[in-house]
Amino acid sequence: MASKNIVITVDGPAGAGKSTVARRVASELGIAYLDTGALYRALAYILDSRGISPEEGGDLNRSLRSISVSLEGGRVTVDDVDVTDMIRTPKVDSIASSYSALPSVREKLLDLQREQALSGGLVADGRDMGTVVFPLAPLKIFLSASEETRADRRWRELREKGQAFPFESILEDIRRRDRADMDRTCSPLRKADDSISIDSSDMTIDEVVAKIVSIASEVRHD
Repeated sequence: MASKNIVITVDGPAGAGKSTVARRVASELGIAYLDTGALYRALAYILDSRGISPEEGGDLNRSLRSISVSLEGGRVTVDDVDVTDMIRTPKVDSIASSYSALPSVREKLLDLQREQALSGGLVADGRDMGTVVFPLAPLKIFLSASEETRADRRWRELREKGQAFPFESILEDIRRRDRADMDRTCSPLRKADDSISIDSSDMTIDEVVAKIVSIASEVRHD
């Protein structure tokens, strides 16, 4: 059985199923889940709504200093407004990468993310959890899937929500986000040297979760 103090990072490209898998793994192990994507989406949503463009500068820095972000019970609040249900849209999907690539935005959320591990173990998913935020985590997973698989998952997810988008446009958005995540200068998406790769293209969510839980059970962390 994995230690209750274990920190597990799950990094990977957009649409790989990181959030769903990480949330399930956390539940199976009885530890907290850190939805880092929600934090970045929340900041992107608020900054965009205030007309702050995704570029470093005085306007961005002033806005970041005035914004208060908190995460509790899986809900994200910005300046005491719960934005959890407002940030899961294609529009926020398309702008989140631009804002999250900015050093000042990442710095804004770094301490908040690390603080989540002070009260015990957690499972954190994102792009740089194992390389930047929790570089000493005893278990790092790099979760991937083919572009087509990831686009199909996103297409089905949106369709279930009653949102119809052409598959090709979703596939192109996946490719665009991959390029943006890997090519950015600040905390680019990359596989940590000591991480374990899992390709979920031909795996179910249950299979991926079971595999990570099994690996975690063999990891000792005091």
